[in-house]
Amino acid sequence: MTILRSLAKIVSIFLFITLSSSIGNQLNAQDGKALFSQNCASCHAVNKKLTGPALAGVEDRWPDKKNLYAWIKNNAAFLKTGDAYANKLYNEYNKTAMNLFPTLADKDIDAILAYIKTVPAAGAAPAGGAAGAASTAPAEDGDSTLVFGLLTLILAVVSLILLQVNSNLKKLSDDKAGIPATDPVPFYRNKAYIAFVAIILFIVGGYMTTVGAMGLGRSKDYQPEQPIYYSHKVHAGVNQINCQYCHTGVYQGKQATLPSVNVCMNCHLAINEYKGEALKRENGDVVDGTAEIKKLYKYAGFTEGQPWDAANAKPIEWVRIHNLPDHVYFNHAQHVNAGKVACQQCHGEIQKMGEVKQFTDLSMGWCVNCHRNTQVQFKDNGFYSIYEKFHADLKSGKIDSTKGITVEKVGGTECQKCHY
Repeated sequence: MTILRSLAKIVSIFLFITLSSSIGNQLNAQDGKALFSQNCASCHAVNKKLTGPALAGVEDRWPDKKNLYAWIKNNAAFLKTGDAYANKLYNEYNKTAMNLFPTLADKDIDAILAYIKTVPAAGAAPAGGAAGAASTAPAEDGDSTLVFGLLTLILAVVSLILLQVNSNLKKLSDDKAGIPATDPVPFYRNKAYIAFVAIILFIVGGYMTTVGAMGLGRSKDYQPEQPIYYSHKVHAGVNQINCQYCHTGVYQGKQATLPSVNVCMNCHLAINEYKGEALKRENGDVVDGTAEIKKLYKYAGFTEGQPWDAANAKPIEWVRIHNLPDHVYFNHAQHVNAGKVACQQCHGEIQKMGEVKQFTDLSMGWCVNCHRNTQVQFKDNGFYSIYEKFHADLKSGKIDSTKGITVEKVGGTECQKCHY
């Protein structure tokens, strides 16, 4: 009986350690994923090239991990060391400077690198199922959460069985020794069991409530079907139409604005047939480009072969994708005109998208992190001429020119700048 009690204690301790390890691994994976989304996802993907290189196997490409840390935190300063690989990478991507991340600690970078390793290779089928089931598999990020969960459940059952066996053996021993038996306390009335279950439910419920609350109002990957299939890949990618041609407000005002029908008709009065590569929706359905142009004509009130009267046009009822809460102030001109921020930094590689989707979650943490790490482009930027002290400190060397002035230093993280 003593042996069984010891065994039950060992199993209970192992169960606790396993559960703690499971929760720790899950939180580490989530931290790495969150840090990747906030810092890296605007320019990098794990398995394909975007603005920067694919990050799968990035540790193997750097001979020294300390150099990788230095590169991520301040690539401008690290380039001056003359590192061959860093300069080769810089030249390969047309000398596009990477954002600086001086606030990222080594452990944060390690968490990001650990998350990158959990992402399966492009086209790889998830373990235990076909590739088509990847969207519904619980372990789609490649971590061990599911395995640890099942192991924890099995050990919990074993532990309860051993405790029950121990109780029965103790009862038999007491009967043999003539010790009066006491009525056993039912499971549902046992205070220890009740307290244990209550604590577990509190932890699990609190975790799920917190995660759910953090996700309220966020619409990452939101991709509605529009009244007309408009391909940014065809317009901004293949035909190289500048974003500002259609979104005229992006350079001058708060809203980017949607183009009116007459802006579309500037081109489509002459272009009435689509002859490019096949258009496909996300689900693989083929889109008839010429038929979509006919839909535009219907909104415009235009009949081919006849003069067009713009007075007959009616607005296209586009479905809005990017939408911030009412208490958040965001000005496109402040970012695009004054801040020189590329559209792709917030909207992803829009020039490669067929149907547009929301690229990032647009959370406050994502925006604040960008403000903390993004350098203000002071040079030849009249908007920032009022910051005379910063200009003087840069010239005198009081401020390291390689680190520069971040948006945070000019008030970019003050609450009232975005909330009013």
